[in-house]
Amino acid sequence: MKVLKYVVRSPFKDFLPEPGDFELRNEIYPPKLKNGEFLVKAEYISTDPYMRSFANKRIAPYEQFGFQVGKVIESTNPEYPITMTVVSHSGWRDYVVLNGEPDPIFGIKPYDPQIGELPMSLALGALGMPGMTAYLGLLNICQPTAGEVVGVSSAAGAVGSLVGQIAKIQGCKVIGFAGSDEKVRMLIEELGFDHAFNYKTVKNVKEAIFSVSNGIDCYFDNVGGDLSVAVMDCMNDYGRVAVCGSTSSYGNPALLKMPEIPFSVKVEGFSFTQWSWQEQKAAVQQIKEWIENGSIKVKESITNGFEELPNAFIAMLRGDRVGKVIVKI
Repeated sequence: MKVLKYVVRSPFKDFLPEPGDFELRNEIYPPKLKNGEFLVKAEYISTDPYMRSFANKRIAPYEQFGFQVGKVIESTNPEYPITMTVVSHSGWRDYVVLNGEPDPIFGIKPYDPQIGELPMSLALGALGMPGMTAYLGLLNICQPTAGEVVGVSSAAGAVGSLVGQIAKIQGCKVIGFAGSDEKVRMLIEELGFDHAFNYKTVKNVKEAIFSVSNGIDCYFDNVGGDLSVAVMDCMNDYGRVAVCGSTSSYGNPALLKMPEIPFSVKVEGFSFTQWSWQEQKAAVQQIKEWIENGSIKVKESITNGFEELPNAFIAMLRGDRVGKVIVKI
């Protein structure tokens, strides 16, 4: 059986990869599965910022890693029957043979997302790793309470757009930062953020924050860099900062900056994998309920075609897409 997969053929020189950094290759799978194996046909493949961050630690050439969701089409494993929907960290390939063992990067076993009647694509976004990250990071690290002010960077992205909406459900005032006027409009008019600013055009981030609040109690940081320096300079005493990512410095660690903050402010980096599988599933189940009752709106940018994966990845990093960026195979 011929399988298509993407290999990163050369190291990314700058923040943005180039299409030529990726090579489409064929791989031949044996005609028969071993005992305990099952074959999954990918239907959607994910692009995420961590792929750029983790690339700095890998030596090219290597197979492009990432999450995908698909259907089991052949199986010798009773735990993964034919037609089961499976999420796995199997990378950019259109078919994958699995045996149910955890992947080496995140240690996650292939699993059934149990999304019910909702679109399968959500298993890679709001009902997948980004949803777990938003829910667990905000509620366990920031622990916002009603009436507090929550700031979110990269607020129009897969994680940030959920963080802001979850904070609103908790009764908080939410301030989002995004990279275009259209994203700012969406955050306020469609997702219910109280305020949002285009960090590329606002003259003074600190003045913008204090024009609509008395400071930030909780900050969910996805970007690091100058924006986060300015936001954290507005932290109130006993504030909490959840450091999810630092996209502004991916590809150039010299750009990573930390501000001076009040001694009482807690700053904590995290990964969704630090919580148990039961906690991760509970987070997804709660987000699912919020989606179904209309409390959360999901934003997705879906591109069609396996060959579009490099372009979709680059567009996501460039900020040209809204919400979760996925490729339909």
